[in-house]
Amino acid sequence: MSKAPLKVCVLIPAYREERRIGAVVREVLDYCSDVVVIDDGSPDDTAKAAAEAGAAVLEHVHNQGKGAALQTGFDHARARGCDLAITMDADGQHAPSDIPAFLQAYERTHSPVLVGNRMNNVATMPPLRRFVNRFMSDLLSRVMGQHVPDSQCGFRLYHRSAFPEGPYDAHSKRFAAESEILLRLALQGRKIGAVAIQTIYGDEKSKVNPFTDTFRFFRMLRRFRKIKKEFLAQ
Repeated sequence: MSKAPLKVCVLIPAYREERRIGAVVREVLDYCSDVVVIDDGSPDDTAKAAAEAGAAVLEHVHNQGKGAALQTGFDHARARGCDLAITMDADGQHAPSDIPAFLQAYERTHSPVLVGNRMNNVATMPPLRRFVNRFMSDLLSRVMGQHVPDSQCGFRLYHRSAFPEGPYDAHSKRFAAESEILLRLALQGRKIGAVAIQTIYGDEKSKVNPFTDTFRFFRMLRRFRKIKKEFLAQ
């Protein structure tokens, strides 16, 4: 008896992306029929553009940050009975054509978490972003006890057994939440794999502040060390 096909969805947190989200959704639909955009309280027409392009749209009344938007998406995927959830950014920095690479890597390795890796091709990556990514990835890898070459990449695949459940500390509801997700999964003994993806940087303005979000990262990391100590003491 052949296995039933895996139920896959793509989760796209979005904030003020009405200009790009339609094109992103339409391209993703070439690779996955279940696309969910989580509009994180955008004051523009992000939700309308996403819906017109063919995505299911979940809306936050107020902006809560990327981590909170992702959690809304994971809760939706869990309720829908999805086997796999792929997370992507809404600004066009992730190529939907890389989605098959994640699915093939999952079929090959059955790793519960796969993180995109852009660090093999950094020629187009801004120097500051390259430095921050490498620094944070090396630090996070040491804390987790396993190597994740591009821990700051939001293009990821999660098996349902690894869907984050939250809630996270208020300070980690923004970009630090993606690092906290990996730390918590590593603490559970989950193997985190990597998938080589394209490195795309255009005229989009990153919502990541290298200084503010680095500070939030270290604050999250300090709090996580306490969580890890309590976990190991059980």
